[in-house]
Amino acid sequence: MNNNKFSKLLIPNTKVYLWIIGILVTLLMLLNIYVGLVGVMTLLYLIYYNWRTNRERKKKWQNYIESFSSNIDSAARYAILNLPLPLVLVDLDGTVSWYNSKFGELFESKEILEQNIEKIVPSIEVEKMVENESLEQEIKIGDKVYRIIHNVVKIDGEKNTERYIMMLYWIDITRYNQLKTLYNDEKSLVAMIQVDNYDDVMNETKEEKRPFVASEIDRKINLWASRMNGLIKKYKTDKYIVVFENKYLDNLEAKRFSILDDLREIEAGNRIPVTLSIGVGTMAKNLNQMEDYAFASLELALGRGGDQAVVRKSGGFDFYGGKTKAVEKRNRVKARIMAHAFRPLIEESSKVLIMGHQFPDMDSFGAAVGVYRAVINRGKDACIILDEPNEAIRNVYNNFKDDPAYNFVTCAEAVELLTEKDLVVVVDTHRPSFTECPELLEMTNRIVLFDHHRRGTEFIENTVLKYLEPYASSTCELVTEMIQYMESKVNIEKKEAEALLAGITVDTKNFSFKTGVRTFEAAAFLRRFEADTTVVKQLFQDDIDTFVAKSNMVSNAEIIRDEIALSVNTSSIENARLVAAQSADALLNIRGISCSFVIGIKEDGAIFISARSLGDINVQLILEKIGGGGHLAVAGAQFNDTEIEEVESLLLNAIDEYFEEGE
Repeated sequence: MNNNKFSKLLIPNTKVYLWIIGILVTLLMLLNIYVGLVGVMTLLYLIYYNWRTNRERKKKWQNYIESFSSNIDSAARYAILNLPLPLVLVDLDGTVSWYNSKFGELFESKEILEQNIEKIVPSIEVEKMVENESLEQEIKIGDKVYRIIHNVVKIDGEKNTERYIMMLYWIDITRYNQLKTLYNDEKSLVAMIQVDNYDDVMNETKEEKRPFVASEIDRKINLWASRMNGLIKKYKTDKYIVVFENKYLDNLEAKRFSILDDLREIEAGNRIPVTLSIGVGTMAKNLNQMEDYAFASLELALGRGGDQAVVRKSGGFDFYGGKTKAVEKRNRVKARIMAHAFRPLIEESSKVLIMGHQFPDMDSFGAAVGVYRAVINRGKDACIILDEPNEAIRNVYNNFKDDPAYNFVTCAEAVELLTEKDLVVVVDTHRPSFTECPELLEMTNRIVLFDHHRRGTEFIENTVLKYLEPYASSTCELVTEMIQYMESKVNIEKKEAEALLAGITVDTKNFSFKTGVRTFEAAAFLRRFEADTTVVKQLFQDDIDTFVAKSNMVSNAEIIRDEIALSVNTSSIENARLVAAQSADALLNIRGISCSFVIGIKEDGAIFISARSLGDINVQLILEKIGGGGHLAVAGAQFNDTEIEEVESLLLNAIDEYFEEGE
């Protein structure tokens, strides 16, 4: 700033000179009056000359500015009139006040002037453009696509009034969109394919027919890939990898991956149907990441019981198929492997913390008891995390609560107890938010998972050991099998065996559903440790109030689609979740009913759905559509701040969508 002031002093200034001359003339008059008068006359002339010169200079400068502005205005008008982009001026209410020739060419057969732009182009939204100056809209006119950029301008109106208009510039992005579409269509996708039950199919097929079955599987999968012009490689007996273009994915999803049905229809001497699992990776940065996405999708498909396709997208996962029951594995190799892997993990740990899911049931509690026994048999300390027992496990919990050999802790206590050398075991759930103490999973990466539910999108990822088998009847069955291989001489107390048997009983609905050979073998093993079936039955006894509430829920049921029972209960009752679950089970005893849904209200006002199925209808897929989840035959969902009528409507829509997809 000081430099600017100094520089101004060095610039010649006529006024300064005139003042200096005036001072000198004054001094001359003091010395000589006549010479001073001549100086005054000269000074007056100089002042007049300076005034006239400045005036002429200002006039010339003004003329120059005016002519320059006129040239600029002419250039601007010429540029706007001959702008190579369509341009239209509209009032803030959308009325067209002017447009250039390029815009007129877009709508040659239409009246444009004084018309509302939304009438000419229905897809344009003037109000949103006025509110948001940075908003850009894409409009399709004929076979071309335009991006509309706008700006609001203030102009002077008549009688000193102000007026606002909006200028809309139409930029042709047709070629850009075509290239974008072409790029998306030609992007490579990776699909990982696995025949779920290849070994079982071959074992159940006569030896001379096995080549025909294998050949038919290869033929159908190769034909499916060739229809997409895809590259297919078989890298194992039952595993394939397919690379295809993204443009075929929409068709695959529209047909709901019909290859799943095609393989199930193979009849080349095989006694059991062939099922397939497919994992597709999309939205990856490169092919290496695409393969990882595809493999993760395949793992998810297998974890949900197989016979389905899973597509990984940026917003999550899409599921197709999965409406059949998981096929039971007929050997115990994996159970033995898991037992041998679990044993050193226990021995390396200071203590083991065991937890099931929130609002635990018999399967969750029984599995926790079984794992507890396996840990203390190895000479290690253990504790079961349980904030508060609910009515579903009250009877069995009472058998253990006063036993000094058993240690029950709350979630808050478990957080304080956990050290880096401890092991956390999660049973009967694989969803972190559903566990009894979710914050515990964020504090350690030494986590073991035992579960039998079909895998959902939310999953405990950082596990050191994972035993997820959707074919199993219950988690208690998995734990019972594993216990048999933990020790050379197994030691289980009578009440522990009864807790495990109760878990199997509740999830198999008294051995009437999803019960395989291994389920009976696990029950027989527990019977050898004096598990009393009469005592187990008594663990499920209800009080009179619960029995009456259950009867009311059953009596409220309506039949929809000839095979689905739906009960909607608008009043809150005590132990609503337990009563609803039992009511849903009871509804399956009605002749002709293969699926049941019970909607209830908890004491805190939350609305929930309990769903049960005999296996023909996958209630997991139905409730996943509205934010729930679970198993093929047992599922649930919960809603907060939602009216019960809205929940019923969501459920009915999900049921309709499920059957439409099946058709």
